[in-house]
Amino acid sequence: MSGIYIHIPFCKQACHYCDFHFSTNLKKKEEMVLALAKEIELRKNEFKDEIVETIYFGGGTPSILQIADLRFLIDEVYRNYKVVENPEITVEANPDDLTENRIIELSKNKVNRLSIGIQSFFEDDLKMMNRAHNAEEAKKCLETAIQYFDNISIDLIYGVPEMSNEKWLQNIETALSFGVPHISSYALTVEPKTALHSFIQKGIIPQPDDEVAQEHFHILVDKLSENGFIHYELSNFGKENYFSKNNSSYWLGKKYIGIGPSAHSYDGKNRGWNVSNNSLYIKSIQENKLPIEIETLTKTDCYNEYIMTGLRTIWGVSLERVEQEFGKTYLDYLNRQAAKFIEDHLLFVDENILRTTKKGKFLSDGIASDLFLLNL
Repeated sequence: MSGIYIHIPFCKQACHYCDFHFSTNLKKKEEMVLALAKEIELRKNEFKDEIVETIYFGGGTPSILQIADLRFLIDEVYRNYKVVENPEITVEANPDDLTENRIIELSKNKVNRLSIGIQSFFEDDLKMMNRAHNAEEAKKCLETAIQYFDNISIDLIYGVPEMSNEKWLQNIETALSFGVPHISSYALTVEPKTALHSFIQKGIIPQPDDEVAQEHFHILVDKLSENGFIHYELSNFGKENYFSKNNSSYWLGKKYIGIGPSAHSYDGKNRGWNVSNNSLYIKSIQENKLPIEIETLTKTDCYNEYIMTGLRTIWGVSLERVEQEFGKTYLDYLNRQAAKFIEDHLLFVDENILRTTKKGKFLSDGIASDLFLLNL
């Protein structure tokens, strides 16, 4: 089973914290949709023996497209690939795009999962982030969406400067009041060349505090656990049977094709990424050329990726798999590196699976980097 990710590189306005590839100039939108459809067709041979289980529209802001555009791209996937009977088809959406009519239209098409970028239910947070929606729109779109969609995920951001624990808890409780079955939650990170980075350098906004973010993370984990959510990946919480199949496929090392500018692909041995420029992407596809760079992963690259993804998830790192796929030298190295984290109660081994403890979960990326192998 495999997945197709389609990157829609347009947004109404730039969020202050975002460093993803997008444009606020929508002039090339129609050309882009045609180019995306053509790339879907150009790459069909890569999945000759694969069955597509998930189609994911990410961005950017996919909900900026017309329903007819989304339907056209979904039909192109069906026309060129083998697709399971009931695939997970997700559209990322912003609350300001989700009018009742738009939600009804989406529900009448093959889309069966919405991922809604709420980020916060508080006006001051949304203004600081430069989100295109307000707090009232965030709540109103959820009230409507739950009437038409069973499978809804929302995004929330924690570690926001000057956000108290009480305010963060209120955000979580508001989300829970709508009964959504999946929540993705991320710490506010300051990426270079973003507006947020510039505001912090100028002293307009305080630097996010790692300790506050860690407190918020533990409040989130405890509160969602009390409410029947399974913490299946560092930033993702789902009720049973509501894990994101698309995201899980990345963490479980399944193959996927990334369509669109800046989209990444993985075939089990190679990782590829498309050019991050809308005009160059369109021009290349119109000339029947794939604007992609490809890197063949070494054995050590594959080991490092497995450690990173494994420690972020409930599936952990199988010591048996490390030995079988990479050899005893890798396993011995992993055991040596992990020993100090086990001693500090940040990692533990259960039934030959290496996992993070509750205390170690928030630090899993840092721990993983200490278990990486640079040269062997």
